[in-house]
Amino acid sequence: MALLPILRYPDPRLHKVAKPVQVVDDRIRTLVRDMAETMYDAPGVGLAATQVDVHERVVVIDVSEDSNDLRVLINPEIIWKSEETQVYEEGCLSVPGIYDEVQRAARIRVRTLDEQGETREFDAEGLLAVCVQHELDHLMGKVFVEYLSPLKQNRIKTRLRKQEREALKV
Repeated sequence: MALLPILRYPDPRLHKVAKPVQVVDDRIRTLVRDMAETMYDAPGVGLAATQVDVHERVVVIDVSEDSNDLRVLINPEIIWKSEETQVYEEGCLSVPGIYDEVQRAARIRVRTLDEQGETREFDAEGLLAVCVQHELDHLMGKVFVEYLSPLKQNRIKTRLRKQEREALKV
């Protein structure tokens, strides 16, 4: 297993749309293991392959308190969303140190493949629903800050570029 470098906003590679996984094989299972290790190390509760510069529809999520409930989503799709919404403060491993409120569907139903290539469906609400929607946005080339006002987006870009420049000086 290996830790993978996480792309940082506003890296243009974060805006690439991920392609469907054609075959769930050992290459994909290795990617899943490496992504899970990277997510837990960061630490985070979700990671999309797009964030590690792999543009395939793969996501790992673990919203459990003890980090012991890894969910693997391959070619995930939301097949139903509630009309009811919720506002949740979100953060992102690709946008470190930035948190803001985003409105999303309160409940969703997801269809996905697991690590064996078997089709699964599950319902999600609360943090899990938020996390799934957030990670699926990544697969479509969208970062959560794009839900914010242009002014906030520009401030975030400026702050992250400044942090990057300061990190290079050290």
